[in-house]
Amino acid sequence: MRATSSILLFTDDAGVLSSLEFALSLNGFMVVEGSSVDPSTAAVLVIDQSCRGDGLALLETIRASGCAKPAVLLATNPTRALRLRAAAADAIVVEKPLLDDELTRVLDSIFDFPGARSGAMPTETTGAHPRLPDGAE
Repeated sequence: MRATSSILLFTDDAGVLSSLEFALSLNGFMVVEGSSVDPSTAAVLVIDQSCRGDGLALLETIRASGCAKPAVLLATNPTRALRLRAAAADAIVVEKPLLDDELTRVLDSIFDFPGARSGAMPTETTGAHPRLPDGAE
């Protein structure tokens, strides 16, 4: 397996959960549904923006509890404001629908980053979507 710890996946959609668990497991990741697990035990948090009505608010709550684990926010048509909020919460935005292996590339960039398990984040991903689009402040 690529990960020695779980990727916690937060989504309200059983179909999305099932699809991502399957796809990521094929790529060697261990995925666990996140709602019943302490986020601090995870290697990475993957949160669907639609989770509980506002996935980013969920991440902000997790951050406020002291969890600094790397985080990925899955969002459809993310606005500049959402990207800025995500950056403030130390989350990498991956745009939905997921194309090719973008989520896998982002997770690989996190796991390949030496400080990933301690909560430090790379400043950019190897995928097409860095934290903020070029030119964003």
